[in-house]
Amino acid sequence: MTLRIHALFHTDYEDLSYIKHWANNHQHTITYTRSYNQDSLPALNSFDWLIVMGGPMSVHDEDSHPWLIDEKRLIKQSVDSGKTVIGVCLGAQLIAHCLGASVEPAGVKEIGWLPIQLSKDAQVHPLLQDLPKQPFTVFHWHGDGFENPQGAIALATSEAWPNQGFLYQTPRHKALGTWVMAWQCHFEVTKESIVKMVANGENTIQKGLIDYPKTVQSAAEIIALGDKYITDNNARLAAMLNRMVKTANI
Repeated sequence: MTLRIHALFHTDYEDLSYIKHWANNHQHTITYTRSYNQDSLPALNSFDWLIVMGGPMSVHDEDSHPWLIDEKRLIKQSVDSGKTVIGVCLGAQLIAHCLGASVEPAGVKEIGWLPIQLSKDAQVHPLLQDLPKQPFTVFHWHGDGFENPQGAIALATSEAWPNQGFLYQTPRHKALGTWVMAWQCHFEVTKESIVKMVANGENTIQKGLIDYPKTVQSAAEIIALGDKYITDNNARLAAMLNRMVKTANI
């Protein structure tokens, strides 16, 4: 199956990273909207998967980022139509928001390589059989958190925040074998993209080291630990995406 993937970008230093590599390997096509550049959003019938990436803003920042209004509408339409929708960090928060869940500051920032633990439901879920059953380390960069949307499967927790991801299906998704998948963490980061993120977020890191020393790591530590964890996390992401392709009957 060749997919038409459309991605929503919210900043110039956070893009698809490993997801682009995976898509190219499988001959899937990619289009994108750089919302912060006022790019036009795509027609609903022009893509199969919608991937909503991260960014420094909040889901509630419609006054300063008015493009969020139309973007939320597209996300909701995509979910309602049964399309596969994948959210990363802010993208996950936007999907949760569109599903009626609360998204607010978590009271703590998680920035760096920190462990998560899959929920019991996630440990036995067919899409997630390639993820470790024991706690494993992923890359975080977030200060907001979402409540689990009604009807969604909660995927994982961390010590700092109980909702680190969810899976969701409407009746239309169940008929099509498609899914909505959202993660607070960044399975997609590569050695190149993490350097860009750290460089652009240095001020946030420095403040976080003071305010949240237990859950924020220095730029040097983040980059060094990336050499240890990135390859495994990219492989986990590829496995999830491959399983999502196989379950679809469209």
